[in-house]
Amino acid sequence: MSPRFARLLRDSRAALFTMLGALAVIWAVQVANWLDDYRLSYEYGMSSGQLTELPDMLTMPLLHFGWDHIEANSWPLFAFGFLAAYRGMKRFLLATVLIVVSSGLTVWFFERPETVTAGASGVVYGYFGYVVLRGVFDRNLVDTVIGVVVAAVYSYLLLGVLPSAQGVSWLGHLGGLVGGLAGAWLLRDRGDRTRGAGPGSGPESGSKAAASPAGPGSALLKELDDLGI
Repeated sequence: MSPRFARLLRDSRAALFTMLGALAVIWAVQVANWLDDYRLSYEYGMSSGQLTELPDMLTMPLLHFGWDHIEANSWPLFAFGFLAAYRGMKRFLLATVLIVVSSGLTVWFFERPETVTAGASGVVYGYFGYVVLRGVFDRNLVDTVIGVVVAAVYSYLLLGVLPSAQGVSWLGHLGGLVGGLAGAWLLRDRGDRTRGAGPGSGPESGSKAAASPAGPGSALLKELDDLGI
C-alpha cells in the first residue's frame, strides 16, 4: 500500500467519524430543542442587525425548527461534508469555519430583523460549493470528476439561493455557497505541480519525457497510481 493511499484511508476514516459525530450532536440538540418546544431555535438562532446576535452564527447550524427540517438537512450534510473532508481534516475545518461565518454574516447583514434563521442548510450549501470547485483549483482530476458529478446530480440546489425560494433562508444558503466557493480557492493546494520542470527537462532529455504517459487519461492514471490503485 502506497503512503499516499494509506493517508487517504486515514483521512477518510477521520472524515467519516467526524460527520457521524456532527450528526449525533445535531440530533441530540434537536431532541432537547423539541422537548423545549423549539425555544432554543428562537433564542439561539440568527437574527439580524444587533451586535449581540453575532455569536449566534455559531449555534445557528445546530438548531432546526422541526423533524422535517433536520431530516432534510442530515443526508446532504453528511454526504457533502464527507466529500469535503476525506482528503484532509485541516482544510475541511478551515473551510467549515469560513462557511459558517459567511452564511451567518450574510443573514446578519441582509435578513429582516424580525426573522430568526436556524438550520444546517447554509453549511450544506457551503460544502456543496467547496466540493464542486475544489478539484478544479487543486488540479486534482479525481476531485474534479467528483465535483462534476455532484454539480450535475444536485444542481437543483441552486434554486435555494434565489429570492423566490419560499419557506427557506435563501440568504443563509447564498452566504454558505459563497463561503464554500471562496474556501475552495483560498484553501487550494499551492504545491508545485509542474511536470517535467527543472534540470534535465529540456529537449536533450527526450527519453525521460517520452516515458511519461500522454493522452486524455494520463492525469487520471497518475492520480490512481499515486493512490496505489
